[in-house]
Amino acid sequence: MDAEERFNLLARNTEEIVTVEELKHILATNPSPRAYIGFEPSGLVHLGWVLVANKIKDFVDAGFEMIVFFADWHAYINDKLGGDVERIRTCAHYMEDCFEALGVPRDKVKFVLASEIMGIEYWEMVMKVGKVTSLSRIKRAMTIMGRKEDDAELDSSKFLYPLMQATDIFRMDIDVAYAGIDQRRAHMLAREAAEKLKWKVPVALHTPLLPGLKGMNRMDPIANKMSKSDPDSGILIHDTPEDIDRKIKKAFCPPEVEGNPLLAISKYLIFPKNPVMIIDRPEKFGGRLEFRSYEELESTYVAGKLHPMDLKSGVARALSEQLAPARAYFERNPDNYNAMKKAIGLL
Repeated sequence: MDAEERFNLLARNTEEIVTVEELKHILATNPSPRAYIGFEPSGLVHLGWVLVANKIKDFVDAGFEMIVFFADWHAYINDKLGGDVERIRTCAHYMEDCFEALGVPRDKVKFVLASEIMGIEYWEMVMKVGKVTSLSRIKRAMTIMGRKEDDAELDSSKFLYPLMQATDIFRMDIDVAYAGIDQRRAHMLAREAAEKLKWKVPVALHTPLLPGLKGMNRMDPIANKMSKSDPDSGILIHDTPEDIDRKIKKAFCPPEVEGNPLLAISKYLIFPKNPVMIIDRPEKFGGRLEFRSYEELESTYVAGKLHPMDLKSGVARALSEQLAPARAYFERNPDNYNAMKKAIGLL
């Protein structure tokens, strides 16, 4: 695979690359580049992770050393799972299983806990990043935590979070920082700090966020994303076909593209894995439809030639089939999943 093919692999289904030229330079000159994506271990895994898992596989196929980083102390700062670090680490083990269930080869990625890299060198870097980053800049970046700027007035540890996220990148010598577009401010803070400190400036690659099924705020895609804290806003990767069908039937499905979770799921999850999307309808309503591209599906739906309930039916069927291997994985490997459910009071 040449540099152009590797770039096209990484660029597909992305919302932004900062910058394209820098990424192409890495691919042309670095024989073993390193990328990472970071997560707060904080709950059960939803459908948005399928998009992430697919991109992680793209990085692996493009020849990157890929690190999946579980930010245990960051999750503690952000009050996830009651601020219980042991529960947070239980969640990290479960999330490792989730990636394997979604087809990420465990032997080709490296799973790292934040606590494993937090030695004296790490905290020296945190201080150096802090010295070149203003307090107002840190407060603006706090949206990466799902927090408002004023939340730090109640808990000063939250000021550390953006500095730590930037330092994670530098401490692990990352060439490309990958995340959803909601983490853009953290990556820009890291790039700005690297330039001031004359450290390696990381490329930032961002994928879109899947809209939540409820469509609560179509003007704010970050507020509207699928959420672990609201089970009915998204589909969990181990949901049964009955769960999937129930959630999809209740989903928000406007007559346009913007803010439509069903079209987003079709575009970013279904068509990249399936050459044809089948929608079975009774003959009296037009009969079976076969769509061979997302663009064909979108144009048919927007033109009013496909009813929302028929779109929902097709999406539910395709998702159920796509998530079948994940369900089977957890049937074979239930221990960490059960430990996670016990940690959050579901067992």
